[in-house]
Amino acid sequence: MIISTNITINVNDLGKSVQFYQTLGFELIQRWGDHYAQVKASGIILGLHPRKGNTPDTTDNISIGFTSDDFESEKQMLTDAGIDFEIRQEAGGSFLHFTDPDGTSLYFIKPKE
Repeated sequence: MIISTNITINVNDLGKSVQFYQTLGFELIQRWGDHYAQVKASGIILGLHPRKGNTPDTTDNISIGFTSDDFESEKQMLTDAGIDFEIRQEAGGSFLHFTDPDGTSLYFIKPKE
């Protein structure tokens, strides 16, 4: 059996979210109008799906991390894109914490060696 991973994030504005993740370096794989889109980066595929009606905001239930081998470039990319972030040093390494347009918690990590 082969199992692959696809993480779907419910978003308010599909176009804005696709553009945001492309800014982070994700590639648009496919988009089905305003119903669903998939973006990918090395080793991960994210699905983006518009919220339905009054679906409760559950962005506190997930945090997605991206391991980086070039932490300074990631900081510069976030700065250049106007994305607010917080730098934190923790037991596991250095972190850049930020959110997507819908408040989903994201971070880049440079693990301690």
